[in-house]
Amino acid sequence: MSRAQKIYHELSQLPESAQNEVLDFIEYLKEKKSRSETKEWNQFSLSRAMRGIDEENEPEYDHSDIKESV
Repeated sequence: MSRAQKIYHELSQLPESAQNEVLDFIEYLKEKKSRSETKEWNQFSLSRAMRGIDEENEPEYDHSDIKESV
């Protein structure tokens, strides 16, 4: 018997109110997975977007480049 068949068999023996709870739990798990994937994607996206920002803030010139001062 496959896992899905076993789940169906066990679920079908529960009263309808318990089946509703199981369905709510399944929907919660799917939402949790979706949020986790979205969070991972957002972190990856942000890290890629911010890559190199620190290097851009470094000055191109320093005091040794000054030829004449006032």
